[in-house]
Amino acid sequence: MKRLSFFLLAGLLSVGASYAQIDALTEKAFQSEKEKSDKAITDEKANVKPKTWMDRAKTYENIATQAIKLDSNAATVAYDAYKKVVELDKDKKSGGPGKLAKEAEEAMKGQTMFQAFMNSGIYKYQAKNFKDAARLMSMAGEINPKDTTAALYAGIFTQNTDKPSDAKAQFERYIANGGKDVSVYTTLVSLYYQDKEIEKALATIDKGIATLPNTKDLSTQKTSILVTSGKVDEAIADLKTALGKEPNNLNNLLTIASLYDNRKDKMADELAKLSGSARKGPSAAKQLEEEKVVLKESQTELTRLSARAKKEPKNADVKNQIARVTQMINDSKTKVANLEKDVQTQAAEAQAAGNQAGKIAELTKSVADDRAAAREYYTKALAVDPNNFDANFNLGAAYFNEAILIRKQLEAMDMKEYQAKGKEIEGQVCGKFKQALPYFEKAKSVKDTDTDLNENLTNLQNILKQFEEKKVPCIESK
Repeated sequence: MKRLSFFLLAGLLSVGASYAQIDALTEKAFQSEKEKSDKAITDEKANVKPKTWMDRAKTYENIATQAIKLDSNAATVAYDAYKKVVELDKDKKSGGPGKLAKEAEEAMKGQTMFQAFMNSGIYKYQAKNFKDAARLMSMAGEINPKDTTAALYAGIFTQNTDKPSDAKAQFERYIANGGKDVSVYTTLVSLYYQDKEIEKALATIDKGIATLPNTKDLSTQKTSILVTSGKVDEAIADLKTALGKEPNNLNNLLTIASLYDNRKDKMADELAKLSGSARKGPSAAKQLEEEKVVLKESQTELTRLSARAKKEPKNADVKNQIARVTQMINDSKTKVANLEKDVQTQAAEAQAAGNQAGKIAELTKSVADDRAAAREYYTKALAVDPNNFDANFNLGAAYFNEAILIRKQLEAMDMKEYQAKGKEIEGQVCGKFKQALPYFEKAKSVKDTDTDLNENLTNLQNILKQFEEKKVPCIESK
């Protein structure tokens, strides 16, 4: 999870330096006042007087703001002392707050008390007491709820506790108070995302983009979240909207192309599984029909041999033939039973899948559409930067992979199918491989150390050489 503690480095060091600058005389004075206050509240008569607690509040408030080393909990002690003043000091006539109580109430909301909690929080953070640091900084934020620094620090400190997601409220307050650091937005988005609050994450991104329209980090984060959440269409639409404002944004062009490319690959895998399943059905049914014919012929032959055996009871050859045919019938019955189960299984699979033929047709079209769209945006990227390695490599890979897919059609053909249309399809395979070549060559001219590229290019050159030797005409198409 992304953390924001690096933001504090300069600030914390400067605060730490101020601690070291307190001279010995001043520190001794604070220590004396502290001891005097600690003793006063143990006195039965003094500890019921509002002034005793007011003096204590101010003493510890000064320690928190000027000599925090003496007591890292000074801010809390001061605040509690002010609360004790409010509790003890009542107006004798009205019963409401007395003069000191009113002063204490103001002090509890004042800038000095705010700074006391800020100092204490930072000091605890430096001591790696993150839980107390977060609590103290949150208290500073409650005293001054419009302050962005306290909200930011409280969020950062909370990230280091055992409940890092609690930082969300602090970062939300930072943003609500007008904070405009993009890293706070991206961190808050990450916190929502890890807690599976996808809509809040997306809403935060949109808020950040509206506040900081020139940031790229949030747009990248949004695309990533949309894609990982299965909202690829929304990611593409969002990027296309951005392209409307900045049509030559190379990163957006490449991202759109890759989204189409990746979705196409997933659908192609699903299509291959469905197509394979669809081919199994007719094959099993056909084998069952053929085996039933074999069984019937064997049974007819057994009937003929049995009749002959009655006429020739001593003919050993007839008896042997009957034994062989009987075994053939038993084997054939076993095959028929197994094939009937296969047909039933495949029928159930087809039924569960719904209209398989319709699904295959739909996926085939979607794969073709996404393949075309990916090429379109890779081509647009090359129009912006003809030397872009990724666009050249991926466009070459697109043609290369399409050639492999078409070649699988050849591998599935029997001799009759190949004689009818094999040569034409072979020419299409060659054409796709040939279309891949200039993109791989261009990519190599940009970066000739890429292992995948060099391997693909070598394979491609060898394949095209084989087509040339076989005198296969390459048919290029879109």
